[in-house]
Amino acid sequence: MLTFYHSPNSRSTTILALLHELGATDRVAIRRVDILRQDGTGARDPANPHPEGKVPFLTDGADWVRERGAIVAYLCERFPEAGLAPMPGEPLRGRFLSWLSYYQGVMEPVVVGQVMGIDHPAFYATFRDTACMAERLAEALRAGPYLLGERFSAADLLLHSPFAWFPQMCPDVPEIKDWVARCAARPANEWARVQDAGGPELPAEPA
Repeated sequence: MLTFYHSPNSRSTTILALLHELGATDRVAIRRVDILRQDGTGARDPANPHPEGKVPFLTDGADWVRERGAIVAYLCERFPEAGLAPMPGEPLRGRFLSWLSYYQGVMEPVVVGQVMGIDHPAFYATFRDTACMAERLAEALRAGPYLLGERFSAADLLLHSPFAWFPQMCPDVPEIKDWVARCAARPANEWARVQDAGGPELPAEPA
């Protein structure tokens, strides 16, 4: 059985929205847990099996998945009928997986480094800078409204998320700003925001 561990208004909100996009909110157990937050509020929740007490975390029987990019790929493969990712052997599969890894390995470090004021040659040599990140996104978006062209995918859901949460961090590039607005306006994101604001209790067990 799939169980998703979620804390409102955190990185796991993206996965909550993904479950809605996949039409899987009644097929995955959703457990709300507490987490220790950057402002010092909250606490590690003993009900959360993540080894560091973080979210999101996904369990599937005795197996488990951590890190948002991996969870996105895993869920898209479990619910392929939603069409949110090219499946193995389909066109654009490589680009889709590359964008998920780009988020984890480049984009989030660059954004966090910007917030922390990191300015070091080794950092830029490893991850590049915000201008380089913006150009990589803009290159893809010039070819279509989404990262895979005309097709919205779960990669868009993941990669637009930091700019939707923190608009001041969004590069001042028309293609990127329009893309963020398109993704943020999707009903799944609004549904997740309502849930995090105290909406109806989510199902604790799949139907």
